[in-house]
Amino acid sequence: MGTEPQRADDERRKVTYVLPVYEEAENIAVFHQALTEATDQRPDLDFEYIYVDDGSKDDSLSGLLGLREADPRVTVVSLSRNFGHQLAVTAGLDMASDADAVIVMDTDLQDPPRVSLEMLTMWEDGVDVVFAQRRSRQDSVFKKSTAWAFYWVLDKLASIEIPRNTGDFRLMDRAVVAEVGRYREHARFLRGIVAHVGFRQEALLFDRDSRHAGSTGYPLRKMLTFAANGIVGFSTTPLKMISRLGFAISAISVLLAFYVFGVRVFDPDSAVPGWAFLGVGMFLLSGLQLIMMGVIGSYLGRVYVEVQDRPLYSVALAARGERGPGRAVRRTAEQSGSER
Repeated sequence: MGTEPQRADDERRKVTYVLPVYEEAENIAVFHQALTEATDQRPDLDFEYIYVDDGSKDDSLSGLLGLREADPRVTVVSLSRNFGHQLAVTAGLDMASDADAVIVMDTDLQDPPRVSLEMLTMWEDGVDVVFAQRRSRQDSVFKKSTAWAFYWVLDKLASIEIPRNTGDFRLMDRAVVAEVGRYREHARFLRGIVAHVGFRQEALLFDRDSRHAGSTGYPLRKMLTFAANGIVGFSTTPLKMISRLGFAISAISVLLAFYVFGVRVFDPDSAVPGWAFLGVGMFLLSGLQLIMMGVIGSYLGRVYVEVQDRPLYSVALAARGERGPGRAVRRTAEQSGSER
């Protein structure tokens, strides 16, 4: 890449796949087979597959350790509990600091492994970040509509441009991975962080497949939390909107005051006691105040969490290298790397 010194012609480059896993026991073997079939088409590159088990309650971890026994290129990281998709990806990125390029993708086969080969070609042509942009997707109408609404709102509010119809399926050059590693906020929105980092970024259009098996790890509650992290983490517009709304309500109140004064002075006989109006107005303003306090509380809560400065995640087990299945180790978010 343009950000790296020139390599010797005989020096092989390393590409690492970061693969978050949450209760994907039915998909792991099929996915890994599809992934290795794709990467076998590039014998000129060295590959590592970092699977990060995000506290799965099914047999996902056993399946991953089985993959490692059969394929020494597989690294298995097991988090001590479910920390969430974004932190699982972060744990994988922390361990992939020695790679020349990192590809992040899910293991449910909605992101076709063959597409990652096209990413590699674009990377070799000088692109630092290749993000997969969905041309079509095999999802429900509800999923498509909520995704469209989220990206529309994010596009209007975010302080940076975050590409629409993208997930975390992307390739990043080692320089980008190093920069992303400096961002340690807890309520993470990685696609926003990558956009914020900059570098040369280009889209790769692809058709997203349906899940091979199992159910999504993103129910509605997690989707809403994820959307809030994206909006609150990259925009202060909601705070500005509170002030604007306050000014608008104040202006309306002044106009109503002039109206009441005019009726009292010029047509007092038509004046009717406005108890209903006052009651509705009181509840309306009370509701608006609570909403405003909630928005402010969301930002304040993020500040509170960041000030605590707790580790992003904890690793219960890491298996890497040529020494066989890994032993259980306890590490914090800042202690990434191979098994010790």
